[in-house]
Amino acid sequence: MVRIHSLRPIAAGAHDINSCRAYDAAMTRSNQPTYQRILFLDRDGVINVDHGYVSKREDFSFLPGIFDLVRAAREQAYGVVVVTNQSGIGRGYYTEDEFWLLTKWMTDQFQARDAQIDHVFFCPYHPKAKIEKFRQVHPWRKPSPGMLLAAKEKFQPNMAESIFIGDKETDIAAGHAAGVGTLLLLGTDDKSDPKPTAVIGSLSEAVKWL
Repeated sequence: MVRIHSLRPIAAGAHDINSCRAYDAAMTRSNQPTYQRILFLDRDGVINVDHGYVSKREDFSFLPGIFDLVRAAREQAYGVVVVTNQSGIGRGYYTEDEFWLLTKWMTDQFQARDAQIDHVFFCPYHPKAKIEKFRQVHPWRKPSPGMLLAAKEKFQPNMAESIFIGDKETDIAAGHAAGVGTLLLLGTDDKSDPKPTAVIGSLSEAVKWL
């Protein structure tokens, strides 16, 4: 069984050793898996209902089908990685510690349902952040591809065989820039440019793309 390790920040390596960090929901670096392909997931709007700057368990509602989707991905040997903008930290709506605690709880819910998440990458930066240290244009903030490229470096997947599910145009743009082969937009077609591979109305529709 894969173990959940501590909440300590994991440095972003060559991409930005002192800024954005990632929650290691799976392995230590000495026991690092590699994957031929990865299922990338946005968080708010894909894993959970996007109520706006979600930071508490009581506001965190899992979307129907998310556990089944992740289980199906694991059965087909996908790694599962979350890539999420979290400007609420930079805006001062919640703290980084609060984000860590919610992330630990969230990944525990997946683990309990045999639907393991390997890693959570997040970016607290925003050009108009209230907190000065987070006020910048950052290469990890979607639509830039920094979080996906960090995952590529960490897990060594074939990005052309990987999948990214997002609910916003910025997700599709980030996935396209990172070379992800299948880009699924959850919701309605928002005329995004670049275009997604497909627009899906529910997470259950995503299973056939695995």
